[in-house]
Amino acid sequence: MSVTRGLHHSNAQLSHSAFSDVDLRQSRFDDVNLSNSSFTNTALSGATLRNVCLADVSIEDANLQGMRIDGILVSELFNAYRQQHGS
Repeated sequence: MSVTRGLHHSNAQLSHSAFSDVDLRQSRFDDVNLSNSSFTNTALSGATLRNVCLADVSIEDANLQGMRIDGILVSELFNAYRQQHGS
């Protein structure tokens, strides 16, 4: 594995790229288009998503422990939904 640190790309066209076994910890993404991208076996723990468009996003087979949306634990949202809908 090659080690390169601190890359900075601006105004880059990287559509249809593939990243495998890549460490992007503590990276920053501003004004990035990830539409129709796929994330598999990806660690986002501790990440913050702010001012993002999540329209039509699907989250499947995910560990949501401690995940919050607007400060509310997702597990609490699920519990409230189940209570309201009896499931």
